[in-house]
Amino acid sequence: MVETDIHHPTDNTLLWDIVRVLTRLLGRLAEALELRRIAGFRNRSRAAHRRMYEIQRMTTRERQGAGSRQTATYRALIGIAKEVVASARMALDDTAAMRGKDLLTALNIKALREEIAHYCALGARVIDQAQRRVLDGEQVPTSEKIYSIFEPHTDLIKRGKVRTPVEFGHKVFLAESARGLITQYEVLKGNPVDEVHVAPSLRRHRRVFRRAPALYGADRGFFSENNLAVCVRGGVATVSIPQRGGSKTPQRRDHERSAAFKRGQRFRAGIEGRISVLMRGRGMKRCRAEGAERFALFVAAAVLANNLMIVGELLAQRSRRRRKATRR
Repeated sequence: MVETDIHHPTDNTLLWDIVRVLTRLLGRLAEALELRRIAGFRNRSRAAHRRMYEIQRMTTRERQGAGSRQTATYRALIGIAKEVVASARMALDDTAAMRGKDLLTALNIKALREEIAHYCALGARVIDQAQRRVLDGEQVPTSEKIYSIFEPHTDLIKRGKVRTPVEFGHKVFLAESARGLITQYEVLKGNPVDEVHVAPSLRRHRRVFRRAPALYGADRGFFSENNLAVCVRGGVATVSIPQRGGSKTPQRRDHERSAAFKRGQRFRAGIEGRISVLMRGRGMKRCRAEGAERFALFVAAAVLANNLMIVGELLAQRSRRRRKATRR
């Protein structure tokens, strides 16, 4: 799992983000247009920040109930956000005919207008989800939520970890060869279960290497009877995927106790070490690049760096062996 570079999302901080970003952008637009300020646009940053901070400091008792202090403060904060978004859209309409004094200024104004429109659209989503969740008490589906206005592609990931029950970023699927090279990687959308990746990864392996792998090792999250059958039909000699839950048949128990299965699990443990190296040694734990495309490039760069270092080490080993053979 690779994190995106966002703060922990809450409805009140997202609303505050929208207010402060649109206010800042409208100020830049006014400066580019050589205006003292955009007519009709009020700076509500202090009011929004005050209410955001008030919600942050509330006790559990103040947060409970439909008529609670939290609900009233959220209603005020949502109202401010709505006003700012509406005023920003009106400002875009009112200044549509204004142009810069030169080409560079005109391009800057165009870029600012596009950025304001972008954040207005995101602001509408943030306001909608806050209103539905806090004021209407609705359980908003994960697929409809937005966790950052700066990285709107961010997914919520639950991996069952006690210390980090919820993470924000993207899952990344990795496949490793016997030599330690990463032969497949994919930035995943949403929070898919692991077992759906077995058949596609086998197809990709056969397409690249023109043959089935001798070993397919994975953790129990990849287990299903269908996946075992897919591996066998695909020509995999050893399938080392531990059974997930349920009682094991004597045949299954014997298979998981076999030397080949245990070798496969030792190989699978190697990819955990590879992930640790990527996260800590290659800096893949948190992506600080902005946007979904740069996120994918960031992951690709970490994989490439890993593979180049592995290839370099393999070449160095071969060179050492040749020197030893020459000395003899």
